[in-house]
Amino acid sequence: MAAKIALGVSSSVSIYKACEVLRGFQEKGYTVQVIMTRNATRLVSPLLFSSLSGLRTIVDLWDEPEARSITHVKLASEISLLCVAPATADIIGKFAGGIADDFLSTFFLSVRSPVVIAPAMNETMYVHPQTQANIKKLKGLGVILVEPGKGYLACGTEGTGRLAQPEIIVRDSLAAIAAGKELEGLKILVTAGPTREYLDPVRFISNPSSGKMGYELAREALSRGARVVMISGPSAFEPTPGVETIRVESAREMEKAVLKRFPASDVLIMAAAVSDFRFRIAHKNKIAKAEVPGKLEIEMIPDILALAGKMKRKGQLLVGFAAETGDVLVNARKKMAEKGADIMVGNRVGAGLGFGTDDNEVTIVTGRGRARRIPRTSKREISRIVLDCVGEALGKKERSKKPETGS
Repeated sequence: MAAKIALGVSSSVSIYKACEVLRGFQEKGYTVQVIMTRNATRLVSPLLFSSLSGLRTIVDLWDEPEARSITHVKLASEISLLCVAPATADIIGKFAGGIADDFLSTFFLSVRSPVVIAPAMNETMYVHPQTQANIKKLKGLGVILVEPGKGYLACGTEGTGRLAQPEIIVRDSLAAIAAGKELEGLKILVTAGPTREYLDPVRFISNPSSGKMGYELAREALSRGARVVMISGPSAFEPTPGVETIRVESAREMEKAVLKRFPASDVLIMAAAVSDFRFRIAHKNKIAKAEVPGKLEIEMIPDILALAGKMKRKGQLLVGFAAETGDVLVNARKKMAEKGADIMVGNRVGAGLGFGTDDNEVTIVTGRGRARRIPRTSKREISRIVLDCVGEALGKKERSKKPETGS
């Protein structure tokens, strides 16, 4: 990917700090393309940013050059990052709502590289429930937030809402770019969703898994440069473009697909909620209710994670998920040892967590039984943390590890 960063600038009085952000990127060797909102140009002339960047500042969506390529689409394919600093409540709301009524908001929908936003506004606007809901939604979509600072605001009061220091914005932006390359060259296999074990064509055993966790993991692995194959049980989610997706229904089909693909993979992440049981006899035609026997015979399904653990070769990494309602840490450590996993993610289910929700609460057990508890957060954020652990286990991460807790 080209060494170019798009810097979005919206209409905050802290707009002058965007010049320092631009310089910070340039000092790291990046070309910077500035995109201003129309209102931002009422505070600072686009000529200032054009002079600093050496490129014409983009403002108007309709100001297309005499070329066949569409500017926002072409630029989206060229950049390593979109950084919006300062980001007003207005542009944050547009991003969260999918509104595309100017160049910057339209460009956001075209970007596939990491996105960083640095909010700047009055404290009452920043803490407003709608602004916080918009920020939460963007974080759930993978947008990285550089928290605003506290201090003297333009309205003459003290509070939270000051644009973060330029060096912090540059640092976090460069970390996002580095994360996008840390798994480059690796083949990662991800499983997602439930399985269905049919009694007949209309009746089956399954569970409430939506597949969201697996889909987020596949998306995050792709964003970090990996080649990703996802094996998905029944799910309403659409796979991320660029992820090779194999659809299955039963545990038997998932087992066959996993064991076929695992030998050529560097990492297997078993996030699927595979059924534990299936009917001993599956009927080709629907059974009349009166013909259903008083007792239906079921049998245990082979554990795919354990099978992969037995065939794992040196250098491969195996990540398992364990849905728990009891002691998550104890059970995750036990299953990690039994199944030969390198990382086990114990996730609490029930009470609005786990299955069929956007959030999760997990405990991640890594090498030598070390554990890290992640309080309730979005599955998007958990996918980042899990892939961080994968990178650390593979020696791909250069930045310092977050502190771990556990006995």
